[in-house]
Amino acid sequence: QVQLVESGGGSVQAGGSLRLSCTASGYTYTHGCMGWFRQAPGKEREGVATIYGGDGRQLYADSVKGRFTISQDKADNTIYLQMTSLKPDDTAMYYCVADRGYGRSSCGLREYAYNYWGQGTQVTVSS
Repeated sequence: QVQLVESGGGSVQAGGSLRLSCTASGYTYTHGCMGWFRQAPGKEREGVATIYGGDGRQLYADSVKGRFTISQDKADNTIYLQMTSLKPDDTAMYYCVADRGYGRSSCGLREYAYNYWGQGTQVTVSS
């Protein structure tokens, strides 16, 4: 059974930084994708960043490019999201996601591509 467990959320002032972690159990993704989505109150869920297990290629939403960095530690089956220059608009519940773990050559930011979701970790940015 695949489990994704997030940690690292919290409250920070605008301009600050946070690092989210997500550890996967019961899962491998040699040719698959893991990533992060977020959902703010009253807004649709959106893809933030993904990383390809095969070669570490990253994909970012335009809204976070240059401020967020996704990385992976394959040995620990963990991905990270380093968030810098945080803005109040980044306030949301952040979810770790994973696809089936194989059969892909690249990653995307569409919800339907991801089979597994974590419980979420809250990030709140105050102005």
